[in-house]
Formats: sequence, C-alpha cells, structure tokens
Amino acid sequence: MYLHLGQETVVRTKDIIGIFDIENASISKYTKDFLSNATNNQQVYNVSYEMPKSFIVCQTDKGQKLYISQISSRTLLKRAKLGMDSLE
Repeated sequence: MYLHLGQETVVRTKDIIGIFDIENASISKYTKDFLSNATNNQQVYNVSYEMPKSFIVCQTDKGQKLYISQISSRTLLKRAKLGMDSLE
C-alpha cells in the first residue's frame, strides 16, 4: 500500500515509522534536535510548496528519510487507515 504525501511523492506505508504534526511536535527540544540532525545528514525531503503541516519519518533499505508535507497529519493518518481497510 502507498500513501500520497503531496506534490508527486508517495511512500510505502510499511516504510512509515511515524506521522507527526509539525507545529505540536517541534516544540520539544528532542524533536528540534532530530529534525536538525536529519537536515544536516541530507535526509529531509520537502514535498510542499505551501506552509508545512506535518513530517513523516520513513525507514527504507537505503536508510531513514524525513518528508515535510503540506497535508495535515490527521488527513495522512485517515488516508493510511482507509488504504489499510480496503485490503481487508
């Protein structure tokens, strides 16, 4: 199953570690450090031309990737759940 993150970007749902609201999650010092480290390691992919609302952490065979999306975390979670429900 795949999840559309915005623009022309899709990821496999099995690769997703977490979907986070960027505004609420970035309050924590630990999250800020995590985002900073991911940026420094060139693991961040901005798939938004608009104000970012969420970030998605994925783990693939090629390593960790972090996507910044204009789609809210709530909407992404609903899409992922709908996709999983259709498999049943």
